[in-house]
Amino acid sequence: MVLPMFSGIIAAVGHITHLTTREAGFRLNIDAANLGLDDVALGDSIACNGVCLTVVAKEGNHFMVDVSPETLSCTVGLDAPGEINMEKALRLMDRLGGHLVSGHVDGVGEVLRFEPVGDNRLLEIAAPEELARFIARKGSITINGTSLTTNEAAGSIFTINLIPHTLENTTLKHLQTGSRVNLEVDLIARYCERLLSAERDA
Repeated sequence: MVLPMFSGIIAAVGHITHLTTREAGFRLNIDAANLGLDDVALGDSIACNGVCLTVVAKEGNHFMVDVSPETLSCTVGLDAPGEINMEKALRLMDRLGGHLVSGHVDGVGEVLRFEPVGDNRLLEIAAPEELARFIARKGSITINGTSLTTNEAAGSIFTINLIPHTLENTTLKHLQTGSRVNLEVDLIARYCERLLSAERDA
């Protein structure tokens, strides 16, 4: 089985229009906005706010995905109507404009600061402590599906500078102090840590 991968470059901002309660979890109806669904088939993967989800139905410019209780318990932004960042899974010939993203959320962070710095915005986030070792200064991290580069990192707190283009083309412009966000750490950092820990345990 080939696992879908993403780049963290948001293709469109969609909208969860409504949720249908299922025996376990929800079915989300999503307005795809200008994502373009002509090349999307049932069973394809689309990252929604950084969460890899499977298309189970399509109707016009809308697609539907099922979200399990497990996914709902470890992510944010998929349990109510509202805007979401969207990206289709990469094809082998696609350019990797961001960094390798799996669409598997590692934890939920909390926004500590979101304030103007000229035309940009300074974003400061507290990550779960267990993710701190994967977050490095000038390293890659995914926030609500968006590939970003950290400015500084100290313990489990890190900062990011958001440029106008990112603010314009993602839902990150709506963040405020206290907002909770989906985080995915850099895959390379995770595998390096795994290899090092295996050597230490050997």
